[in-house]
Amino acid sequence: MQYKEFRGEKLSALGFGMMRLPVIDGDDARVDEAQAAEMFDYAFSHGVNYFDTAWGYHSGNSEYAAQHLLSRYPRERYYLASKFPGYDLSTLPHKEEIFETQLKKCGVEYFDFYLFHNVCEMNIDAYLDESIGLYAYLMEQKRQGRIRHLGFSAHGNLETMKRFLDAYGKDIEFCQIQLNWLDWNFQNAQAKVELLREWNIPVWVMEPVRGGSLTKLSDANLARLRALHPDWPAAEWAFRFLQGIEGVTVTLSGMTSLEQVKENIATYETMQPLSEEDLAALRAIAAEMTSRGTVPCTACRYCTTHCPRGLNIPWLLELYNEHSYSGGGFLAPMALSALPKEKQPSACLGCRSCEKVCPQKIKISEALKAFTEMLK
Repeated sequence: MQYKEFRGEKLSALGFGMMRLPVIDGDDARVDEAQAAEMFDYAFSHGVNYFDTAWGYHSGNSEYAAQHLLSRYPRERYYLASKFPGYDLSTLPHKEEIFETQLKKCGVEYFDFYLFHNVCEMNIDAYLDESIGLYAYLMEQKRQGRIRHLGFSAHGNLETMKRFLDAYGKDIEFCQIQLNWLDWNFQNAQAKVELLREWNIPVWVMEPVRGGSLTKLSDANLARLRALHPDWPAAEWAFRFLQGIEGVTVTLSGMTSLEQVKENIATYETMQPLSEEDLAALRAIAAEMTSRGTVPCTACRYCTTHCPRGLNIPWLLELYNEHSYSGGGFLAPMALSALPKEKQPSACLGCRSCEKVCPQKIKISEALKAFTEMLK
């Protein structure tokens, strides 16, 4: 196992994410702890020492599983991370109760790593609200040694991350973002990595294979990759891509089977960043994959100066692209929930004023109408 230095500690470069543990009879709330124990034993014995859970994973049962699975090992030999569930705004007034419950559920006296969960457009105002006091409370837990390292995870856009860092960046020690070879450009992950470098904040990676979708490439695309590395499975390409990004410390994988654990650990026996030829192949595949059902917006913002409703068209098109490519999901609805009705895609008048100045000749009104229908 390869390790990365973090504030005098050695963290396994591969971390075990506990959002996709094996379950019983397809019920996400019923973790198959017997199968998971076999996976944890293999991971632990092969050097994985970072385990990541959260309040909402497996319908609230992932933290219980963390206790049952990790209490079999010496506490000083693993690092445990959990998160405050601010993606659900109703939890914010109950921060003390939730944090205390999390410690009990996990069966620990402290968290090695603790995060503001899912900083995004929907909750950024609440996270920054001093009257709610979540930041002050978590900093107090850190002073008491009940949180050793404080960070945040983010699914929000770049501007939202900037707002969070402007407020709390001096005390933030790490940040977890969705990062993979497809989202490097598609979700502007490269800019997020560069922002974190400016703050000297190391990167934790989530969704390295985009929920498994990057392991299910077309036969044609797999053939292109196998021509370069015949023995590499698709997942290895995803991890090798991340190994070449400066600042990446821990890459979390939500492993569901022992086979996945073995395969991923085998990859992390070495650090072998991709060559320029390898990267070019991935860039070409990513461009091809994301061109289907999306629009080529470059965020030049000419359109916004001609929109009578003052819509943030580039951002709406970015969300449209994500929602269209992913076939749905939570990201776009979550981001749009922070907007008033008059700024939603449905507020488009269809006047086409924006289209007259669009250098890419995008049929913006049609895209926003389609987006509105997709969200119903």
